[in-house]
Amino acid sequence: MYQYVLPVVLPLFGGYVLSSFILFRCPEILHNKKKTKFRCRHISHRGGAGENRENTIAAFKHAVRLGTEMLEIDLQLTADKQVVVCHDNNLSRVAGVDCNISDLDYKDLPPLLEKIPVQFHPGAISHPDNNDRDIPLLSTVFEAFPDIPINIDIKYDSDELIEKTNELICKYEREHLCAWGNVNSHITERCHRHNSNIPLIFSLHRCGVLLLLYYTGLLPFIPIKESYLEVMLPKVMLRRFEVSGKLRMICYIADWLLIRPSLFKHLEKRGIQTYLWVLNDEDEFELAFDELKVAGVMTDYPTKLSKYLRQNIIFSGE
Repeated sequence: MYQYVLPVVLPLFGGYVLSSFILFRCPEILHNKKKTKFRCRHISHRGGAGENRENTIAAFKHAVRLGTEMLEIDLQLTADKQVVVCHDNNLSRVAGVDCNISDLDYKDLPPLLEKIPVQFHPGAISHPDNNDRDIPLLSTVFEAFPDIPINIDIKYDSDELIEKTNELICKYEREHLCAWGNVNSHITERCHRHNSNIPLIFSLHRCGVLLLLYYTGLLPFIPIKESYLEVMLPKVMLRRFEVSGKLRMICYIADWLLIRPSLFKHLEKRGIQTYLWVLNDEDEFELAFDELKVAGVMTDYPTKLSKYLRQNIIFSGE
């Protein structure tokens, strides 16, 4: 039997491997390159949570003055249906009050704490030199920064939050200047259904699908609806956080599977940008740009990243 099967199977398999190899290196043969309106190296995570109170107008203004090319923000919905910029629904960490944004009207939101711990830099606390302690409306952010690309993290699975966010994006004519999504696949799919014109971020589930396609050689043949791959560096997180032995092993495996320059290069050729988060030190910036060749980096310290990019003559303003 094998004498009849092998002469058929081997050429087919060989043809598949060869075509996959060629298309992986030259995806433009099969796919039109995505044409997003912005390309950003310098992205301020929550506006630069290490230098200002996160997700505040003062933080955003500081980052923009330093030359940041994108603001990363998080959205919540108040009880009176206002879209506000804040990472946590429960305000204990950022405002010292054990209540939820979703249970309060906008006018009743408490002020942020004087100093807020930097979530991705354990032990660090931001020391802002301003008095901005307000949780801002998304509309205020859009009005203050009409030309700055904004990376939007929809923080919970709510059609109402997604729809109101979409309405504001359209009202301020920012479909070409925003990217949105969440690690949760349901949220990201809902975002895409509400408005497919807004560039989409990979969810965690879709990252898994991406890796499956990558390692089976199917990736070059499959269309991709997302425009931005935003991933953490597991080894960097291990350096900052204490984790159990089992979780540490999982992180090393995840790092080995996902952090692949060849994957990032293929996506880049298809117009899909890769951003790494949250990198806060020069050696991390060097790894991202020099070794992994990613499009951009999210940081809590926009001053550090601006300095690094200028010194390496790769800042967009140079």
